[in-house]
Amino acid sequence: MYYFLLVVFATSACTSRNDQPTQQAAQDTTLNTSNSIKVLSYNIHHANPPSKPDTIDLDAIAQVIIQASPDVVALQEIDVNTGRSGPYNQAEELAKRTGMQFFFAKAIDYDGGAYGIAILSRYPLQNKQQYALPSNPDTGGEPRVLATADIQLPNQQIITFACTHLDAQKDPENRLMQIRKINELVQELKHPLIIAGDLNAVADSEVIRLLDENFTRTCDTCHPTIPADHPTKAIDFIAYRPKDSFEVPKYQVIQSPYASDHAPVESVLRLDF
Repeated sequence: MYYFLLVVFATSACTSRNDQPTQQAAQDTTLNTSNSIKVLSYNIHHANPPSKPDTIDLDAIAQVIIQASPDVVALQEIDVNTGRSGPYNQAEELAKRTGMQFFFAKAIDYDGGAYGIAILSRYPLQNKQQYALPSNPDTGGEPRVLATADIQLPNQQIITFACTHLDAQKDPENRLMQIRKINELVQELKHPLIIAGDLNAVADSEVIRLLDENFTRTCDTCHPTIPADHPTKAIDFIAYRPKDSFEVPKYQVIQSPYASDHAPVESVLRLDF
């Protein structure tokens, strides 16, 4: 039996989309000031639109990012040189298409290549680090990682940005281990910190309760992010620490049902010191 994978790499000007992100996301550039940062968190489902199981459409993902116009992006489910997605570093390709810098952090070897998470940034990424997160091998869960990088804003202030993707299994054991490890790791970071990612946990879960012990989420009532075509639950979050380091003038979930099974989350954070 033969399997065929259709890989779509059309230019953005010629690409037709079944959906477009909200125009508010594209037009909200007035919030980008020298002491603020616009953050996007996006699980891209290895650039495979759920409605097209045999298609890889990086341009659809890139178009969502371009229209949101973020300063920094936390990406999850990134393929690098895998059989299912083709001989491409998806983080590098998205960086090229969006005019940003990138840092890829491998979580596992997968299908002849690598699979993990990434950070995109308009600003130079410094002190890039990758940390392994714990899991119980008896559960069969995938290894997960935390990626961090320092970013100097135009006003010369430095923040640390972190991206992660917690275990997806129904039993929360691994997610609880992983969020506890993240809470431990961030104690050593000296700059104001923003973390973003797919936590595979809803707001009233023990995982998010532990997150809230060390971070402040950018949403009080967090809008649903999955499934992207008809979102019913919020599992993608942006948060920061310490509590008095940022104000949040904007938070939204961008409606984008075609490109991925997750809707991207956007927040603008203004440094408050």
